[in-house]
Amino acid sequence: MTTSAPVRVARDGWIVARRNLIKIKRVPEVLVFVLISPIMFVLLFAYVFGGAIDVPGEVDYKEFLVPGIFVQTVVFGATFTGAGLAEDMQKGIIDRFRSLPMSRSAVLIGRTTSDVFYNVISVTIMALTGLVIGWRIREGVLDAATAFLILLVFAYSVSWIMAYVGLLVPSVEVVNNASFIVIFPLTFVSNAFVPTESFDGVLRTFVEWNPVSTATQACRELFGNTDPSVPVPDAWSMQHPTIYTLLISMAIVAVFAPLATRQYKLSTTK
Repeated sequence: MTTSAPVRVARDGWIVARRNLIKIKRVPEVLVFVLISPIMFVLLFAYVFGGAIDVPGEVDYKEFLVPGIFVQTVVFGATFTGAGLAEDMQKGIIDRFRSLPMSRSAVLIGRTTSDVFYNVISVTIMALTGLVIGWRIREGVLDAATAFLILLVFAYSVSWIMAYVGLLVPSVEVVNNASFIVIFPLTFVSNAFVPTESFDGVLRTFVEWNPVSTATQACRELFGNTDPSVPVPDAWSMQHPTIYTLLISMAIVAVFAPLATRQYKLSTTK
């Protein structure tokens, strides 16, 4: 019985994802970074910068902060995709995949899927750390689950951007540098750590339409970490942060999944 193309791609993608996850046993330092980094960010911003930042309304800064740290960490975690692909290209692993009877897109699907697992671990550790320092989920279980799902969907979409970058550049070091140049301003020129009201002019417009800001705002609202008496910015993206974030995530995958697949084919035919 012949296996249909979508089923074959899904099966091959899962095999590649398992291969990436099994790698944790051989390189446990990767998991250590995934565990320590979220804790460091939560504690650093909560206790070092928290006293210097005023948040409108009655929301404690720690509750304001943690959703932003969630988004920042999963976005930075997406760089594993680009770095992993660049490393496989350097070591010739991709050439070995080419010799196997498998779908070409399965390598990319497996890479991005395995990174969802890393993000699940990061979010879990951050949530536990947040609860210890005083962060609370003040809405229902369904709303909280939706917030975590938005985080993973957004992170998955960013992974496809990093997959494209990882196939374009020649080394892991260049991937890390290139990713930092893009991700750093996206995460810090946002409402992840400071209120939107602290920005003016064109910069504020950028913050309001920045998907990092809308993902953060969506999570704050779903976790109940906002003050209803504080007005939300008038921009449509901030009025409907959940819808906007999901639309942007789908658009990113729709654009970068074909680009990454095309680049993968070009890179493996040289």
